[in-house]
Amino acid sequence: MMHTQIRKRWLLILVTVVAWFAVALQLYLMLLNTKNPIGETLLRFFSYYTILTNVLVAVYGTVLLVKPSGRAGLFLIRPGTATAVAVYITIVGLVYNLVLRRLWSPEGWQWLVDELLHVGVPLLFILYWLIAIPKSTLYWKRIPGWLIYPAVYAICIFLRGAQSGFYPYPFVDVTVLGYPRALLNSLILTGGFLLVSAVFVGFGCWLSRANRSA
Repeated sequence: MMHTQIRKRWLLILVTVVAWFAVALQLYLMLLNTKNPIGETLLRFFSYYTILTNVLVAVYGTVLLVKPSGRAGLFLIRPGTATAVAVYITIVGLVYNLVLRRLWSPEGWQWLVDELLHVGVPLLFILYWLIAIPKSTLYWKRIPGWLIYPAVYAICIFLRGAQSGFYPYPFVDVTVLGYPRALLNSLILTGGFLLVSAVFVGFGCWLSRANRSA
């Protein structure tokens, strides 16, 4: 039991360190290459769902490592909360690798940070979820609540885009696609969130039953 807890802790340390490193490196590269004022650059940086969700993973791990028994730690360690984070970071990996990867070919440090943000952190957190998170209290009724985060994000980027003309992803770029298509794409992504959430809950329930019968 002690060895299992140590492995879980080291895995959490790994995913937390990788997430913070990737976010910090991406910020450095963006500041290094931008032609915009720092304030605008930071706004654009935090407009990306990838960045926000990797920061979420990094904060999740940091809180559980530093103060797991605090109010925030007790909330984050709940299976429902951990599974929601797993869904969010899984979407990062899926959207990038299925839709966005073919749109550009980063090199050097940018290639490394892209792989960490879109492959490394998602896979590490999914592994952490599989190993460390109890699955017996996962419920289907929690899935709608998990949509609050992406819904708030979508509202923010559309409001910000209407004001600035900047949209972080081509599939929501109203200046190119128009509102009907951009909103339709957002609706399709909502379906993706629901599907991935259902996969996590269904698989988690199956694992829980399998462990009880073993």
